[in-house]
Amino acid sequence: MNIGIIGLGLIGGSLAKSIRQNTDNTVWGRDIKDSVVLKAQVVNAIDGELTDDTLKQCDLVIVALYPSATVDFVTEHRGDFKKGCIVIDCCGVKERVCAPLFGIARENGFTFIGAHPMAGIAFSGFDHSRNSLFEDASMILTPGPDAEIGQMHMLKTLFTRIGFSRIQMSTPKEHDEVIACTSQLAHVVSSAYVKSPAASRYKGFSAGSFKDMTRVAKLNEVMWTELFMDNRDNLLLEIDGITARLLEYRDALAEGDGKRLSALLREGSDIKISLG
Repeated sequence: MNIGIIGLGLIGGSLAKSIRQNTDNTVWGRDIKDSVVLKAQVVNAIDGELTDDTLKQCDLVIVALYPSATVDFVTEHRGDFKKGCIVIDCCGVKERVCAPLFGIARENGFTFIGAHPMAGIAFSGFDHSRNSLFEDASMILTPGPDAEIGQMHMLKTLFTRIGFSRIQMSTPKEHDEVIACTSQLAHVVSSAYVKSPAASRYKGFSAGSFKDMTRVAKLNEVMWTELFMDNRDNLLLEIDGITARLLEYRDALAEGDGKRLSALLREGSDIKISLG
């Protein structure tokens, strides 16, 4: 089938490379930078540039842009998608994107399905994209009421072939609630943690814990600001929750209550063990 990819950054570029390497599909790519499209063709990440004409021929369109840009692109091109085409996004929030696009897709004869590939590295851009990015990763899909079983099976088959080991079904609401904890809060905490004055003296004083805690502090602040703001209610709940829990540890220390501190630490350890 013909697959169009809008945005050839880290995620879009990696999708293009992995689809080209692991399937027989034809891949067309579009990017705001002509040089990126040319480079993608030179390294055989895409078969050719995605033009307005080839967009109309695509059976699957993957929009790998920021949330607002994703909504804008699909809305502006709503009349250009092939009837029966599937359009998916790659955004880290789902209600912001799915809420308007489910209806637009229905009105214009194509199907929109929310998607979130749970993979990434500390770098962005096509130059850092790779065909192995999605190996053993999870792909979250948030289909609307118009999605058909056959369409979902096709997506599951495609994503499994390019390396995803888990296809997680969800709703936009559930996705945003859970992702506020599993991804967004982790980035906030890491960013705040690395600002400690003691962090600059970590060499020789750290093992794996410092590296683990600071890994995601290196991020694209423009993208993450948009994601945080789009999911601010859920993220605020998580920040308020961890703030309250941290104060429990702080109060136990301040009061010299070793028994309470030990209980808090044991509770956290038990929860981690139960999570695996």
